[in-house]
Amino acid sequence: MTAIRHIVFDIGKVLVHYDPELPYRRLIPDADRRRWFLDTVCTPAWNLEQDRGRDWREAEAELIARWPQEADNIRAFRRHWAEMVPHAYDDSVALFEAAVAAGHDVTMLTNFAADTFAEARRRFGFLEAPRGVTVSGEIGLIKPDRAIYERHAADFGLAPAATLFIDDSPANVAGAQAAGWQAVRFTDAATLRDDLARFNIAL
Repeated sequence: MTAIRHIVFDIGKVLVHYDPELPYRRLIPDADRRRWFLDTVCTPAWNLEQDRGRDWREAEAELIARWPQEADNIRAFRRHWAEMVPHAYDDSVALFEAAVAAGHDVTMLTNFAADTFAEARRRFGFLEAPRGVTVSGEIGLIKPDRAIYERHAADFGLAPAATLFIDDSPANVAGAQAAGWQAVRFTDAATLRDDLARFNIAL
């Protein structure tokens, strides 16, 4: 196993909590109707296109044309986005900051719309701590496409085999491995600490 010289963190559900249901519990109190809306209208696949760089106005217009009766709830997705990311995970952020403080080469690779990432960066100061970040919405590429891993490695001068990627999504972990990176799936901070120790990453 190649020694790790670079550590790359995902953000959502690794460092920052994300749950699109949170504002809709208030906006659509009926649980069945709320689930229908998030499974059928503002779906994860629809939102992923904003992570790829699609403008929110275009995204909203597409759905409103199909479900005009849901216009207010569709526009609420972006309007109430801040409620979907209510807090950071202090325990995993502590590991993230410890890795930076210990002198490891830390960067971030995230599927995030450009405007909401800018908002997150203002709210969560620790996102300024590492050497840099690749934001999918800024470059028009998304995980788990191999191209985004190759772009990140090229932009930050990473040796793929010496890079450890940390992401909550099995598909994104597999995408990194397909690009020649080493990778672990994030489940919780305690497991991540053990994973880092297994890769001889001292904090």
